[in-house]
Amino acid sequence: MKKFTYTEKKDTRSGFGAGLLELGKKNPNVVALCADLIGSLKMDAFVKEFPERFFQCGISEANMIGVAAGLTIGGKIPFTGTFANFSTGRVYDQIRQSVAYSEKNVKICASHAGITLGEDGATHQILEDIGMMKMLPHMTVIVPCDYNQTKAATLALENHVGPAYLRFGRPAVPNFTPPPLSPSGGGYGGGFEIGKAQILNEGADVSIFANGHLVWKAIEACEILEAKGISCELINIHTVKPLDEKAILASVRKTKCVVTAEEHQINGGLGDSIAQVLSKNFPAPIEMVGINDSFGESGTPAELMKKYGIDTPNIVEAVEKVLSRKK
Repeated sequence: MKKFTYTEKKDTRSGFGAGLLELGKKNPNVVALCADLIGSLKMDAFVKEFPERFFQCGISEANMIGVAAGLTIGGKIPFTGTFANFSTGRVYDQIRQSVAYSEKNVKICASHAGITLGEDGATHQILEDIGMMKMLPHMTVIVPCDYNQTKAATLALENHVGPAYLRFGRPAVPNFTPPPLSPSGGGYGGGFEIGKAQILNEGADVSIFANGHLVWKAIEACEILEAKGISCELINIHTVKPLDEKAILASVRKTKCVVTAEEHQINGGLGDSIAQVLSKNFPAPIEMVGINDSFGESGTPAELMKKYGIDTPNIVEAVEKVLSRKK
């Protein structure tokens, strides 16, 4: 198996902040809006550099989405920022009516997603946001795996025309993908391209599809499984919609079985999307690692990932289970 290393752990929300600042320097049409959480979203540098292009909307998320939609009419590219729970659940009607239905070029950027938000507890730990967003027509949904990839995704959204949901988190996680190139360099580096899956490791026995914080957990699982003689193909599905069906089917036709891993409800998440592709094109055994129809609770990210079954050992167990079902 390919060896993955990292020199530091960084929070993915800081990748968003760095990318937003870089876009601000490059494109005068990039504007930012926040719902009273500038520091939490790491938007401080953009606010300091471009105060005239920043709009503090206060604890009024629905209004923030409406303002962002309006700004697109004048040619602006608005990036909104707040917690994932408030970015989606609290403002779903405004996103549906004013952004998705109208195909407005709004970038909904959501931090503190999933249970790794940690101690803030269940009321803030949204676990159904990917399902809510992917069901909206015209909406692109991106869940990057580390700091570098979050920055790359933020940069890529400048040239992506249409509604988009970018999901990231608070805890520091291994930063292992290559750094993105400057937008002026004509690319985003790190193997990142919206809608194109990233093959991290080629294997023959099982296909593991993961995104977000679960990508590094899947890497750890693959190393354990390799020591047991199991060859894993690991693919980072950073874009849940549009889904890279070609890459998924090419992998599963080779391995004949699947494990998905995500920090989200099993219902409505990445696993559901991949199962739908398989059922239509190439039925194969599948096991899903995710939150099983439950709200979260207060605790450290590590404690919660272990309790709710989205940790490294859970991916190992799922692989061993799906292999036992493989014909």
